[in-house]
Amino acid sequence: MSREVILLLVFAAATLLGYRLIKAVPSLLHTPLMSGMNALSGVTVLGMVTATALAVGFGSKVLGIIGIVCATINVVAGFLVTDRMLGMFKGSREEHEREDEA
Repeated sequence: MSREVILLLVFAAATLLGYRLIKAVPSLLHTPLMSGMNALSGVTVLGMVTATALAVGFGSKVLGIIGIVCATINVVAGFLVTDRMLGMFKGSREEHEREDEA
């Protein structure tokens, strides 16, 4: 089996495993686990950078770049969602403090 095929199989297996792991998490836990998943996605970015750096063929490099872009989008979107969620809690806390003072 050639190196490109092996890298493609690893990429496909990682994609399917990631999908199944996220699908198995109950919807109530998605938001609290977002920060932890951002850390895991950061590790994915590092793994994709390493795999892309070691890739020999052009097709493998293209798949690596696609993986880097997808993982980076996941990290950025996760931090945006987490920031928005924390902003919602921050706003409600300030409202409660104002009500307590009155």
